[in-house]
Amino acid sequence: MGSIAPTLAELDASVVKVTRSTNLREVPLPGSPEELSHSYCTDHMVTVRWTVANGWETPEVKPFQNLSIPPTASCLHYATECFEGMKVYRGFDGKLRLFRPDCNGERLANSATRASLPGFRFEELKRLIAKLMQIDGPRWLPKDQPGRFLYLRPTVIGNGPHLGVQTPKEALLFIIAVPWPDPSNLKKTEGDAQPGLKLLSSSPDSIRAWPGGFGYAKLGANYGPSLVAHGKAQAVGFDQVLWLFGEDRQVTEAGASNFFIIWENQETGKRELVTAPLETQLILPGVTRRSVLELARTRLAQPLGNLGALEVVERAFTIRDIEQAWREGRIVEAFVCGTAYFVTPVKLIREGSLDMNMLEAGAKRAGYAAQIKSWLEAIMFGKDGQENHEWSYLIENESQK
Repeated sequence: MGSIAPTLAELDASVVKVTRSTNLREVPLPGSPEELSHSYCTDHMVTVRWTVANGWETPEVKPFQNLSIPPTASCLHYATECFEGMKVYRGFDGKLRLFRPDCNGERLANSATRASLPGFRFEELKRLIAKLMQIDGPRWLPKDQPGRFLYLRPTVIGNGPHLGVQTPKEALLFIIAVPWPDPSNLKKTEGDAQPGLKLLSSSPDSIRAWPGGFGYAKLGANYGPSLVAHGKAQAVGFDQVLWLFGEDRQVTEAGASNFFIIWENQETGKRELVTAPLETQLILPGVTRRSVLELARTRLAQPLGNLGALEVVERAFTIRDIEQAWREGRIVEAFVCGTAYFVTPVKLIREGSLDMNMLEAGAKRAGYAAQIKSWLEAIMFGKDGQENHEWSYLIENESQK
């Protein structure tokens, strides 16, 4: 008789070992150097070990600390690493919320599989975050300071001592929380009179993602190689790179954010919200992107106040399409969205020697991005009647210690 393969343990957030810190950190003030560093973490973190022999071990909430991994760890040599970007929000009703956390959990599990790392039941991710925030939430997001948030970084790495080219036999899931500056305030501190991002089109010899690749997964391997172009763009006064692909220079993403443009269709004259499609797997399936599209389809299909009706279009389009629409006065507005930048207007796109001002293009017709942003904020912070929206996940039983 053949032997029966052992059943590997699934990721399970119902049983968590908790070790509280005895050396609590100072909570930084908004706008402080600690907050602006993007790396000053809260008092605790979550870690869960996985092995090929036994599966997922018991999750731990423990004091924030540096990781200890061998120099031969898989993640250091073969980029077996993936991560998520999320936020936890202190609502105006005093409650802590996550925004569509199962979308992030499912994407992290998919990214892990793409990076040869173990998958997991994605529903468990939000429960692990809840365990962490039940402890750190009361100090770092006080109930008397609604409207604030922490940035969350769930990460999976291959951390076993295996230098050979092979699938990792050990992995680590960890979750940290970081005070994060509000992107809408950054331009104010920089003294920028016009809000919005300046985007520099990528050069033809610089490609972020390609068909059959892994642009759809949130892997560290996607970001490191792109930082050269990002640094060059910042050196000449731009905020992000507008990533283009192929001989026809299709528009894909803006930095690490999804890109949207609203214009009037050249043939029909109808107003459209246009973004790149997911089918080619060139872009990340952003959670904010998905939410923007769903809100636009359900709430902007008909005129709303001064805003005309929008048709939502997910299709390939090129930088030449943008240039032609700009020259013909058909552009209404452009914006990016993502967890870090939320919903941020684009004020200028440079393609070669041409600067296209997006704010002046359709100023009298614009306002869609601001409206969508306000709807999302209401859901995230539980205000304007959105306290129990289906996209919210409430974190209960906060610690009083």
